[in-house]
Amino acid sequence: MKIKCSKSNLLSSLNIVSKAVSTKTTMPILECILIDVFADNIKLTANDLELGIETSLEGEVIEMGRIAIESKIFNDIVRKLPDSDIYIESTEDFKIIIKCEKSKFVIAGKSGEDFTDLPTIAKDKSICISQFTLKEVIRQTIFSISSNENNKLMTGELFEVKDGKLTVVSLDGHRISLRNIDLKESTDNIKVVVPGKTLSDLSKIINGGVDDMVTIYFTDRHILFEFEETIVVSRLLEGEYFKIVQMLSMDHSIKVTVNNKELQDSVDRATLLIRESDKKPIVVNIKDDNNMYIKADSLMGSLNEEIEIKKEGGEILLGLNPRFLMDVIRVIDDEDIDIYMSNPKSPCIIKDNDENYIYVILPININAAAYA
Repeated sequence: MKIKCSKSNLLSSLNIVSKAVSTKTTMPILECILIDVFADNIKLTANDLELGIETSLEGEVIEMGRIAIESKIFNDIVRKLPDSDIYIESTEDFKIIIKCEKSKFVIAGKSGEDFTDLPTIAKDKSICISQFTLKEVIRQTIFSISSNENNKLMTGELFEVKDGKLTVVSLDGHRISLRNIDLKESTDNIKVVVPGKTLSDLSKIINGGVDDMVTIYFTDRHILFEFEETIVVSRLLEGEYFKIVQMLSMDHSIKVTVNNKELQDSVDRATLLIRESDKKPIVVNIKDDNNMYIKADSLMGSLNEEIEIKKEGGEILLGLNPRFLMDVIRVIDDEDIDIYMSNPKSPCIIKDNDENYIYVILPININAAAYA
């Protein structure tokens, strides 16, 4: 195997596939990147058996072949090389020669035949959306997956296709994030749970272009994202996802409309006094004077603010986790947001009129008398 490519192209491709290199494994081959050279195509592949990524590398094919290279040393070498053309070749005893200008590395490789190829995915069920939409959907939901591995389904996100709409849901037991996206073409009903790590890595790879499309293929065990010269294959999480319809009760007695930036700024200031380890809430007090009163109180000090609002309904006093609230409002692009409440123990719901997004935050019990 022998190829020639620019450093910038090689580094760009390595940054893509490296996200699927295993960091905790007893199988050394999973710590490698496969260079597969055939005819006029150069492909780089990484596969940790849960997530696999393959991308085409723009370069010149001098001699065909395939070789596996340990990812870390390969990345480190390429980053340190001059910004020039790089020649990579392998020998019969799996040595890898990397040359760039006056530098020459010789490192040990592994047989490409030992590398685990990506699973073959049937392309029967699919949807197509823009990279911008997919990137935004991930950004607007990924924060509310659970980091607790005891409940695997909570570490992933539900992707459900039904009635010409894609619904993406994440939850962690304290909050729910939901996004609805209208699809241009209808397809079979689909319901799968995608690992959060896959989506997080994917969002770093796609460029987010409005006119650049990504096709998503679904099978019973895998999901495949195909865009530009790259494919991302991931195992799905097994099990029946939570029945979220029951958790999205829209019954409310109070509706508040508030300027998003003003609320963000207020909550941001409140968090200066509240460490996450303190588990202290911010207290939201809605009175009959068309103002929202924000209060934070901790050992470090206290903060009192008021924000002008539009209100329908009565009064309410409730406690909210400041990080949970900030996570939601900072991913909403609307100038004003609507907040629906019922009582201090019922979920607080933030949604738009068309229900393109719905966020549910469970309140924190507070001593109402202390804030009266």
